[in-house]
Amino acid sequence: MTEKASYQRWLEYPLEDPALKEELLSIKGKDEEIFDRFYRELEFGTGGLRGVLGAGSNRMNIYTVRRATQGMAGYLLEKYGSGAVAISYDSRNNSELFARECARVLAANGLRAHLYRQLMPTPALSFAVRDLHCQAGIMITASHNPAKYNGYKAYGEDGCQMTEEAAAAVMEHMQRADLFDGVKVKGFDEALADGSIVYIGEDLIGRYLDAVYAQSVDGDICREAGLSVVYTPLNGAGNLCVRRILDRIGVEKVYPVKEQEAPDGNFPTCPYPNPEIREALQKGLELCQEKNPDLLLATDPDCDRVGIAVRQGGEYRLLTGNEVGVLLTDYLIRTKKAAGTLAKDPIVIKTIVTTSMIDALAKDNGVEVVNVLTGFKYIGEQILYLEQKGEEGRYLFGFEESYGYLSGTYVRDKDAVNAAMLICEMAAAYKKEGRTLVDVLDGLYARYGTFLNTQASFTCEGASGMERMNEIMEALRGQAPAEICGLKRLWLADYLASEKDEGGVKTEICLPKSNVVEYGLEGGSVIVVRPSGTEPKIKVYFMIRGENQESAQALEGGLRKAMTEKMGF
Repeated sequence: MTEKASYQRWLEYPLEDPALKEELLSIKGKDEEIFDRFYRELEFGTGGLRGVLGAGSNRMNIYTVRRATQGMAGYLLEKYGSGAVAISYDSRNNSELFARECARVLAANGLRAHLYRQLMPTPALSFAVRDLHCQAGIMITASHNPAKYNGYKAYGEDGCQMTEEAAAAVMEHMQRADLFDGVKVKGFDEALADGSIVYIGEDLIGRYLDAVYAQSVDGDICREAGLSVVYTPLNGAGNLCVRRILDRIGVEKVYPVKEQEAPDGNFPTCPYPNPEIREALQKGLELCQEKNPDLLLATDPDCDRVGIAVRQGGEYRLLTGNEVGVLLTDYLIRTKKAAGTLAKDPIVIKTIVTTSMIDALAKDNGVEVVNVLTGFKYIGEQILYLEQKGEEGRYLFGFEESYGYLSGTYVRDKDAVNAAMLICEMAAAYKKEGRTLVDVLDGLYARYGTFLNTQASFTCEGASGMERMNEIMEALRGQAPAEICGLKRLWLADYLASEKDEGGVKTEICLPKSNVVEYGLEGGSVIVVRPSGTEPKIKVYFMIRGENQESAQALEGGLRKAMTEKMGF
């Protein structure tokens, strides 16, 4: 079916949402707009669905969400014969609506839907899947994307995001179902009455918070140190759980950022609700100048990631995900060693784009480092492998550079509630010693060398965006430069071909195939390039090793300029 034919079908169909019909009428005769909305259908991958809200097959709306859930139902019925699915949602526009629609489709297909009554963090969804022994989970969120987006994350029975094989099976079942006529839907009230939709109770939330609290390494230190915190959930789902856990560990001075405290899918004071960027934290930083806390905490809309700023003198310094990950790893090792609770042969798991500084720290402490592909689901898989071998006790910590952390095995996704607790305990412990997190970080740099990790994103919007991204990635593979910014390229790792070429000597990369290219440069710096799995962007990671901060920053600037030119931006 052509884009215009698909558009006409939508226009003629008795849509339940009058706003969608108005939207379709408003683009009549606008060929480019029609093409963008209908040139493809949203694809279901390991990240589920993600797209701009609106009318069309290439948009997030009740029809594309229902069809994805029909695919999920078909997959589950084929694999298990019956089953249950846990569902949660964040504060984004239409998140609660989409969650209810998912529940209605599952109920109509003979599956039970366990639905949170209120918005909850993504890790609480992972926990519910495991706690309720569900066969799958659905989280309605677009994480930290701008307000115009929403999405649909799918989880397997282990609480991890779905595997590639499972996602492909869901996609196959989706494709068998017509968007309008091939989806079963049951009345919500009817399903509640017959028990095919069940609300998740407060008792499960309590069990989740108990599991988070069990990861505490010093539950009294915050109260003893008198730690004070400014906290912003960025108008997302974190406020309830983060505030409860901070209260539990004795953080008595918590100052919420009022403009960002209540759920609001329009994110009026932070158009990009991403704790990685300074603009999203601006309101929190302004409140810090008034309240003078020890720490600023910011969780993203679905509360699986946390960013922080630390008081240093009269200013507040934002720490990167890599820096916080290194600090937490070091703190956990130190604290557990002192308490005699560090497991034998402990393991830290990180992604390939996460700082190699952790390797030096881990080696110094007899800790094994496991590298995985980008995406916390791969960290979750490694926890599962340890569990299957009866070695889950070896797991110490997992983190990724994009502000995701987890110190326990009770969920299989990054958890900002857990991370917020640990960060506060860590900051309080060092405050009691008369040091800040910046002081500790500087000490680690002095010990292990200077590591600078930055990232650049290049947007490829529209129908031609995917084609352009593919062309760039192929050029980076086939036309790899012999040197960059005066540094010789020592090796090329192609994760799609599962091959590393170092001076003509080729070795196998024993990780799942992924569209990633990596350049290793003389001096120890590394550049990694990959398309985003959730946004129309190519991401470039610069992992710089320098003699000091000044030399590292200068090198990063040169490499960034060279890669920008090579990629044609």
